[in-house]
Amino acid sequence: MTIIEEISKIGIVPVIALEDAKDAKPLAKSLCDGGLPCAEVTFRTAAAEESIKIMTSEFPQMLVGAGTVLTTEQVDRAVKAGAKFIVSPGLNPKIVKYCLDKGVAVAPGCANPSDVEQAIELGLKTVKFFPAEQAGGLSMIKAMAAPYTQMTFMPTGGINAKNLLDYLNFNKILACGGSWMVSKDMISAGEFDKITALTREAVDLMLGFNLAHVGINEIDPENALSAAVNFENLFGFSKKDGNSSVFAGKYVEVMKSPYLGKNGHLAIGTNFIDRAVYHLEKRGVKFDKSTEKRDPKGALKAVYLENEIGGFAIHLVQK
Repeated sequence: MTIIEEISKIGIVPVIALEDAKDAKPLAKSLCDGGLPCAEVTFRTAAAEESIKIMTSEFPQMLVGAGTVLTTEQVDRAVKAGAKFIVSPGLNPKIVKYCLDKGVAVAPGCANPSDVEQAIELGLKTVKFFPAEQAGGLSMIKAMAAPYTQMTFMPTGGINAKNLLDYLNFNKILACGGSWMVSKDMISAGEFDKITALTREAVDLMLGFNLAHVGINEIDPENALSAAVNFENLFGFSKKDGNSSVFAGKYVEVMKSPYLGKNGHLAIGTNFIDRAVYHLEKRGVKFDKSTEKRDPKGALKAVYLENEIGGFAIHLVQK
């Protein structure tokens, strides 16, 4: 997996400015505990280089990059400190070429079609869109994405919990950068528990887990149909007969023969199934890859976890 691909799976990149390197370790722990093992540390402060060094050494599982990189000298310092990717507010061809020559992932800031064309000429397929809200927001990204079909974007600037899903739901947006869960005031006040809570809320919002339906194991098609009819008669859940199961409404699926799970299965819907798999695997969850279901284009649509909960198999489904 490339650095850019991993950023896409993470989905949200906390953008942080550290005035004091002593805050780097507790902040990194807060982000990891909240479910975002990633950070873009801006080079606007004197503490940036040391902060990156602390974060990458104390939490090697983190994907840490350097932001607001304006010179090749800063690229060298950031990479030596442990930065795995470079982000800049604008497109400086010299910096982009320097990073590419060194094999370092780079996402320069672009805010108009001319910037994007320069990025394409330099061989890039992903750019930062900055400042996102001030430069036209999602509508501007959609307008630019239309002619540049191979380009993906990482918007930063004005992204928050209220508009995060609007951005991420557009398939040309790779990930979003934001600082609402890691504000300077919270860092300086040492409110790392609050940062953890806000980070967890951001991940939960992005993944959007909900109970999609309950699966009931029956012994044969006749009993499955009978069960579905009961739900229909009792609660008005219209039955819909399928190849392997009968649905009663949207939320009850009766299997025509025993399937996974001692008692049946629970389907958990998610906004972004690939990201959900990534984040759950980071929490130690294992998936049964043999149960994957994909659409004709190869996109993952459903997959079961290896372990049951309360006698129920669990599988994720793309909303």
